Amino acid sequence: MTVLYVLVLVFVGFVAWLVLGIRQIGTVSQGAPVGERPGKALLLIDLQTVFWDTGPYTDDQKTAARSAILRAVETARAQGQPVIALRQEWSRPATRMVARLFMKGQALAGSPGIGIAAPFHGLADHVIVKRVQDGFETGALDALLDRLQVGQLQIAGLDLNYCVLKTALAARNRGFVVRIDTAATLAAAPADKAQDQLRAAGVALT
Repeated sequence: MTVLYVLVLVFVGFVAWLVLGIRQIGTVSQGAPVGERPGKALLLIDLQTVFWDTGPYTDDQKTAARSAILRAVETARAQGQPVIALRQEWSRPATRMVARLFMKGQALAGSPGIGIAAPFHGLADHVIVKRVQDGFETGALDALLDRLQVGQLQIAGLDLNYCVLKTALAARNRGFVVRIDTAATLAAAPADKAQDQLRAAGVALT
């Protein structure tokens, strides 16, 4: 076995490992049907310092979204609905490497800026750490929503093309009624395709 052959094997293995990480990041999970539940909740996705302060969003976009998010929180509180924040932390070896190579190393577990951004700090009744784009992947969100008897979700946050999209689709896979407040979401790129996917899955966009 030549050195070149070994190097090729190592390279192929590394690429396959990265592909695994990319698939883990973007996969939408399935889950047990939720059935009839009376409760509603507001889900805030990835409103973290590292994304909010240094992300690809303009000041005007953030100002408008911040106002809409704060209104949504105020409405949820007035109606006695829980506010749940999902916080991204890349913690698996393969996904950490993908984040280092393609995502500027942002939101690695234990890195600076992974906390909730200042405008939204303290607003959530519950905070759950997610490992991939789909906030249901670990099962922690399923368990919390079951305990709270939540069957309807309003989603806000970022990014509509990624974590908002995948979490909403995972929620629909479980039978949740899902509504996305588009004024309270941000997208770094045009989101027409994501919106088409969401509508096809039965997500209401308002």
